Amino acid sequence: MATDLPATGTRRRSRRRSNRVTGTGGSRFPSANFGPRRDGAVPRLIVIHYTAMQSCAEARARLCDPAAEVSAHWLIDADGTVEQLVDEGARAWHAGAGAWGDVTDVNSASIGIELANPGDAPFPEPQMAALEGLLGGIMARWAIPPEGVIGHSDMAPGRKGDPGPRFDWRRLALQGLSVWPDEGGAPKDPAAFGPFARGFGYPDLEEDLLLAAFRLRFRPWHRGDMDGTDRAMAQDLARRFPFGGVA
Repeated sequence: MATDLPATGTRRRSRRRSNRVTGTGGSRFPSANFGPRRDGAVPRLIVIHYTAMQSCAEARARLCDPAAEVSAHWLIDADGTVEQLVDEGARAWHAGAGAWGDVTDVNSASIGIELANPGDAPFPEPQMAALEGLLGGIMARWAIPPEGVIGHSDMAPGRKGDPGPRFDWRRLALQGLSVWPDEGGAPKDPAAFGPFARGFGYPDLEEDLLLAAFRLRFRPWHRGDMDGTDRAMAQDLARRFPFGGVA
């Protein structure tokens, strides 16, 4: 969950499904936990989280509690109900410390989406369908490309693990809502996993942390030492989808 203080991808799009979008307590934006985006930043990223709580109501209460000092722009229940908690133009407090590409204040440059999920359960079909519809709208409104859709674990390797190994990133990529690497081919430099991962957008951290975060998203059930597939996938992502357009 957003528990931090303020601090082969195809481009094809599927037909969007309609969502139930609601506010809570009679307010469209019920969370008071937000502020202005800093230094004129606009959203360049969408960060996907899971709530790690037992119910959507429990998560909503925390995301709207001023004492908790956490929030997200959107919350999606398991049944597909979509709730907007913070205006997209404001800086919600969902990402905390971390980075992606040249973005170091992720809160100021992102939209945060929380999926109601305890962290160890599959994501139901109604919830995934609602997420797809929401992502398409956000990406269109803010001109965010598929490579700008990331997980909390991507921008904070070693510190965060959501949305976790059960989240279907390939499904999003097939609809142009994220990206997926080519798993074949051999890397030009077999020792260059770290530079490739950083070229894609991962922070400048130790290689073991990068590998764990990378596998959590792209090879969640693979174990063992780094191999040629890890390197080839990372190279393909850095070549085709360097965040910010710089390889």
